[in-house]
Amino acid sequence: MKNTLTTVQWRRRIALGLLLLLGAWGLFMALRPQPLEVDVGTARRAALRVVLEQEGRTRVRDRYVVTAPVNAYARRLALEVGQAVQRGDTLVELEPLRATALDARSRAEAQARVAAAESSLSAVEQGARAAASQAELAQAELQRVRALRLQGHVSVAAEDRAASEAERSGAAWRSAQFAVATARHEVQAARSLLSYAGSASAAAPLTVRAPVAGRVLKLMHKSEGVVASGQPLLEIGDAAALEVEVDLLSADAVRIQPGTPVVFARWGGEGALAGEVKVIEPAGFTKVSALGVEEQRVWVIVAFTSPAAQWQRLGDGYRVEASFILWERADVLQIPASALFREGDLWFVYGLSQGKAVKREVQVGQRTGLSAQVISGIEAGEQVISHPDDRVREGVRVLSR
Repeated sequence: MKNTLTTVQWRRRIALGLLLLLGAWGLFMALRPQPLEVDVGTARRAALRVVLEQEGRTRVRDRYVVTAPVNAYARRLALEVGQAVQRGDTLVELEPLRATALDARSRAEAQARVAAAESSLSAVEQGARAAASQAELAQAELQRVRALRLQGHVSVAAEDRAASEAERSGAAWRSAQFAVATARHEVQAARSLLSYAGSASAAAPLTVRAPVAGRVLKLMHKSEGVVASGQPLLEIGDAAALEVEVDLLSADAVRIQPGTPVVFARWGGEGALAGEVKVIEPAGFTKVSALGVEEQRVWVIVAFTSPAAQWQRLGDGYRVEASFILWERADVLQIPASALFREGDLWFVYGLSQGKAVKREVQVGQRTGLSAQVISGIEAGEQVISHPDDRVREGVRVLSR
């Protein structure tokens, strides 16, 4: 007797087979590696600019520090910061140094010194009168001795003694006259110290005038008082002649040169200002950064090329943000800089092809913080993976996030 399958049995076998196939398919899909979610960028042609950004500050190009030419007593300055001055205008007047004021004890000492000087003068005057009388007597005695010598009544020795006494008395009289003159000067000095202590001299003041036309930038000595020769009094300059000084790292300073264009953004006014590098100072200096690291920096001086009317509201010492344009092109094939990774001396990216990552070597040109110029290896419109991690490999299935 033959075993035959009924229709019901065939249907059951078919249903069981379908269930097994569905289960196998579900297990395969569950165990199958899932595509990685990645960030994707597109190669495109656009303008590319390589810039070096750093803060700077404005400064007046020509500054003049006015100093005191001599030791003097400066009168109070009537000028204010920002005030305009013309060449030849009076800036400050200098008087001769004033005498020192005396306190009660010093004044009493000065009065006593005057009295002592007057007494000494009286004494030397009396001595001078005595010396004058003695000189007159010695001269008269010499005349009598010479008359008697001609008559033969006295010896030659007596005449010589009389002549010597007359000479000595004359010298004593002249010395007494010098002593009187000295005593009178001492009396005058003592009286001057007492009379003029703390008062201003009557001499005409010395006027210091503006060397150029401009505005007062800084006052170093506002109130009246004693100033020393060479001491700064004030600073003037033409506030309309501005330039910008920027301190760059020495490694960045070698990348620029005189004539490099500069753009000033976020300076406080509308739009951006243009400028160009005028001077790169040849000597650097050491500066400690905010992190405590010593850095070698260089001053770079930039001149404005925008019309003065656009930046006339800027003043001396204002903050600006300078962007040095190192390289610029209008039509450049570029990709996100984050898509690049290096192996040895070569640059690579992961492109997308049919949902899989494809490793491709590229030749890179200029780079900025966000974009990189591609010379070869990628065509415009192709997609590349940004920030590829260790899971991205050749042939791995990926999915744009």
